[in-house]
Amino acid sequence: MTQTTPDLWSELVGQNRAVEVLKRAVAGDAHAMTHAWLVTGPPGSGRSNAARAFAAALQCPQGGCGQCNECRTSLSGAHPDVTLVRTEMLSIGVDEVRDLVRRAAMSPTMGRHQVIVVEDADRVTDRGGDALLKAIEEPAPKTVWILCAPTADDVVVTIRSRCRRLSLSTPSDAAVAELLQWRDGVDPALAAHAARAAQGHIGRARALARNEEARNRRHEVLMIPGRLTSVGACLTAAGNLVKAAAEEATKATAETDSAERAKLEEALGFGTKGARPRNANAALKELEEQQKARAKRIQRDALDRVLTELTTFYRDVLALQTGAISAPMPAQALHSGVPADGGPHLINGEIRNQLERASRGSTPEKTLRRIDAIIQCREALETNVAPLLAMEALLLSVAD
Repeated sequence: MTQTTPDLWSELVGQNRAVEVLKRAVAGDAHAMTHAWLVTGPPGSGRSNAARAFAAALQCPQGGCGQCNECRTSLSGAHPDVTLVRTEMLSIGVDEVRDLVRRAAMSPTMGRHQVIVVEDADRVTDRGGDALLKAIEEPAPKTVWILCAPTADDVVVTIRSRCRRLSLSTPSDAAVAELLQWRDGVDPALAAHAARAAQGHIGRARALARNEEARNRRHEVLMIPGRLTSVGACLTAAGNLVKAAAEEATKATAETDSAERAKLEEALGFGTKGARPRNANAALKELEEQQKARAKRIQRDALDRVLTELTTFYRDVLALQTGAISAPMPAQALHSGVPADGGPHLINGEIRNQLERASRGSTPEKTLRRIDAIIQCREALETNVAPLLAMEALLLSVAD
């Protein structure tokens, strides 16, 4: 396909309405611009990309060219008047929010605005929300807050009521596939497969398209329902999933953990003869707790991806059972998994035979109960139920 030069908004696929609102705000439309925004949308819809692009456009002399120094430094987090906040922990506490509030009160040093982007506003604690509320109620003249969350309900009601809401939608499979092709140079067939499997989650689609290991892991998850033939098989599968998620978290954090510890030890004077401040143990313990929280989040995110894949499996089974998708698929759609007319299709068309066997061996009522079990497992993980117990309960339920 023809390559085009990407602009500031090019990665916000399928978000034309939202982009137009942001462009009007940047252009100075008094009805569009405000000091506090709440950007919401399903996972992978591009909330963070929209917030960063908006921050860059607010600093850009041309209103968002995507090429100038202001745009590049704003997107990367290097601009002195753009603060990007994304936590790797389970929450954003009051101390961190107070630091942001102090930053927001400062006048811009170089740009036209002081912009604070909080990519995980749904993780702000109640006390942090109280501190944030006052800053949004009484903003500095040139400060713009951009908060991101999956839904408005995930943000404290007093905060969301003082923000202008900008809702993003799930982009179409075709739009995501096109993005993967021109941005990442992905083969069209692989791009289409990754986009369909990711169900509009742009980051997930990119990972599947570029990483064969990620595709293999996903395939293994889709094979699990067919292997749950006994209690032992369920418990073994649950243990393997939790172990794999823990290993993924360890792999993702090992280098960062080591670097953080070395930096802290240097700051505390470790290695200097006779130097060991009295608060050294407390500082190291605090760092270890932060690192454990980060690993816990990464493990939970890995398990959440497993739950998402299992949901797509049973969604396909239910679609076959209810006749929402015909069987067998027309010959021209077997390769792509999508009918030529763009109608309803299987997410996991590559394992259609397994899905058809599962649909014949069960009922729609049982499939719905299995989907409910996945939802309950996700809720259990969010309330800090031990991952192994949550996954064992899930697999025993779906195997019943």
